[in-house]
Amino acid sequence: MGNNLADIGLIGLAVMGENLVLNMESKGFTVAVFNRTVSKVDNFINGRGSGKNFIAAHSIEELCQSLKRPRKVMMLVKAGQAVDDFIGQIIPHLEPGDVIIDGGNTHFPDTIRRTAYVERQGLLYIGTGVSGGEEGALNGPSMMPGGSRAAWELVKPVFQSICAKADGSPCCEWVGENGAGHFVKMVHNGIEYGDMQLICEVYQIMKDLLGMSATEMYEVFKEWNEGELNSYLIEITRDILGYKDETGEVVVDKILDTAGQKGTGKWTGVAALDLGVPLTLIGESVFARCLSARKAERVEAARQLSGPKIAFTGERTEFINALRNALYASKIVSYAQGYLLMQEAAKEYKWNLNYGGIALMWRGGCIIRSVFLGKIKEAFDKEPELTNLLLDPFFREKVITAQDSWRKVVSTAIVNGIPVPSMSAGLTYFDGYRTERLPANLLQAQRDYFGAHTYERIDKPRGEFFHTNWTGKGGDTAASTYVV
Repeated sequence: MGNNLADIGLIGLAVMGENLVLNMESKGFTVAVFNRTVSKVDNFINGRGSGKNFIAAHSIEELCQSLKRPRKVMMLVKAGQAVDDFIGQIIPHLEPGDVIIDGGNTHFPDTIRRTAYVERQGLLYIGTGVSGGEEGALNGPSMMPGGSRAAWELVKPVFQSICAKADGSPCCEWVGENGAGHFVKMVHNGIEYGDMQLICEVYQIMKDLLGMSATEMYEVFKEWNEGELNSYLIEITRDILGYKDETGEVVVDKILDTAGQKGTGKWTGVAALDLGVPLTLIGESVFARCLSARKAERVEAARQLSGPKIAFTGERTEFINALRNALYASKIVSYAQGYLLMQEAAKEYKWNLNYGGIALMWRGGCIIRSVFLGKIKEAFDKEPELTNLLLDPFFREKVITAQDSWRKVVSTAIVNGIPVPSMSAGLTYFDGYRTERLPANLLQAQRDYFGAHTYERIDKPRGEFFHTNWTGKGGDTAASTYVV
């Protein structure tokens, strides 16, 4: 009977689920499959899954009965209530030591809650980010599992077999306790938002300021992808700019300029606000999508609000080179901020995150994969307690060398009225971070003036608080101090 049992079960045969089980089967695993709309199971078994090692299940009970022990049941369903519903349906058919896995884009607090709940039932739980889209799911994604530590050894052979490999290492390693895996995937998606927006800002400058055609831009991105900017997103941008329809016209020029989003970028921004992390570049990339969605308003505003006349006076090749440097420097800031967020979350939620290992997991299979990530791994290998990527010798040198180009690009865009929200946010963060004395002393005085919030003094020890009766009419009572 044992040979007829599946190694793992999967619920949810949508795009990601279908491709992931085909990947698992191709690596020698037998997979039991179930879908809420049961007809999808038979369609799959008779279609793409025909003649392969799949077991069709037409109920949750049947799915669980068809699995080897300890059972491993993976869900790839829409985040939210559906996950809780399935957990409730799966638990009665499992035994102590069995594993439930959520491979969806779940918000990490839900995974923290569900890990605790499932563990109370004597079972194990994993929440794993899966990145790489449809192609990644089929050919090798990047996976970021967290949850019940004891579950890792049980799923490791499957996960590491199906994942992308970077220099021979699987792009999948244990991330940490409860919601750590989904948190790291959320940050991955936030960095993805930042990378995409930065590329879009470069595209708009090339188009509106330099008057470049999509074909000319294609050549530039092709060249960039062969150097230090080599990455999946630069590569697909190159391909998009070179793609023409049956009429011979470039498709990207015909696409409506309103961006969608599924929420992971927003979650990253909210988490940063909750933890007091200056995630400015990624935050602006989320807001840029929100602004793009207000298309009708922008069309009307374009009629009523005028800006400067766009005119480029410099040398084009030189400016394109500056654009490359500015993009690279901004990208460094984006990752620096993303890593700060993970470090702060690790303190808050008591996770033991391996930052170099996370960079390695992102080297292949995922949307932000790039040569750049190898340098992040090297940075944390050299200095595991690194407080900010900008202070690593490699990245510090890169940013300092690029800053003239960066300032030139941002100032030229601003003078010409071309929006560069993420690139300028990155530069402003860099300038704020390297400024020894910021104007927050005035801000603290303002807070003390209107709310008696107190302040610290430069001529007294840290942790000693003072209040001034600024008007002569206030009392000496101060409000309690608090820190975000």
